[in-house]
Amino acid sequence: MLCENCNRSEATTHIKRVVNGETTEHHLCSACANELGYTDMFSGFAPLSLSDFFGDLLGDVNRKAIGTAAVTRCPKCGNSFHDIVRESRLGCAECYRTFYDKLKPSLERIHGRVMHSGKHIDVKPEVKPEPTKEEKIELLKNKLDQAVQAQEFEQAAKLRDEIKALENG
Repeated sequence: MLCENCNRSEATTHIKRVVNGETTEHHLCSACANELGYTDMFSGFAPLSLSDFFGDLLGDVNRKAIGTAAVTRCPKCGNSFHDIVRESRLGCAECYRTFYDKLKPSLERIHGRVMHSGKHIDVKPEVKPEPTKEEKIELLKNKLDQAVQAQEFEQAAKLRDEIKALENG
């Protein structure tokens, strides 16, 4: 793909911006990217670790709770809430139960809600087409044969009359 700016060199820098829900993409060669100031986008940032990033998601409220609360540990894996904030990961499923009150505000902030609602699929009941006249007659004939075999002659007579009514219209 050629550079959108000079239309001469191969595009090596791809920029995607989302502003107010509108996405724009630009494909530039390295020379045009340098000229437009897209080369040193991350200069000035200290190297970030995942624990720094996710630790910030847990928020200051939870950090204050770490200093003031007695150390509670997960009965299964032994992690404390301080360990979870520092490492940015839970040790096991029991951590969710043990530290639910402390994790709830962060989970709501990250996911928008605490309870998983899953996907909602609208399943429409399968509508079977109305059987044709011939299919109804065939079904009644099968029932008639079964009634005769079981020697239920009254039922057989009713089925015979239904068959004749359908055949005559």
